[in-house]
Amino acid sequence: MKKENRKAAQERRAKEREHEAKIAHRKKVWSYAGPMLIIVVIVVLIIASVMDSKRISSESASSAASTSSASTSASASLQTDTSLTIEDGDTVNIDYVGSIDGVEFQGGNTEGNGADLVIGSHSYIDDFEEQLIGHHPGDSVDVTVTFPEDYGKDELNGKEALFKVTVNGIYK
Repeated sequence: MKKENRKAAQERRAKEREHEAKIAHRKKVWSYAGPMLIIVVIVVLIIASVMDSKRISSESASSAASTSSASTSASASLQTDTSLTIEDGDTVNIDYVGSIDGVEFQGGNTEGNGADLVIGSHSYIDDFEEQLIGHHPGDSVDVTVTFPEDYGKDELNGKEALFKVTVNGIYK
């Protein structure tokens, strides 16, 4: 074989070895990266699934709450008959404006939008609901309560408040 042919053959084999080395390197990288990539994709899918189920759960809870309140008003209509009397367990619709020392405070006003309240549910400050018992739709009631010391708002903690309440009606 001539020197020129031998040199060309050596260069060709060197290129083939370089190409085979690149392929071997890629295989080695993918032997590690491939499974890692699959794991990352699976983790992302799991996270997306969990986030989606939380969103769906939150939406269904919100939907259930609105369905519940809608069913209260759908299955029972708001009665404004002044001969009706609020009793424990009744669902009422009220408007109120709360004040401390004659000054209204933030969050203490329904702004005329009305609020549904189940008497006896204890969802309002202690003694608020009980002071509505015996009143009638159309009544204006002064409800005096004392916020708990640990209510969570410095301007309200331990303060006595007056709520001017209007009973809009009772669901029957």
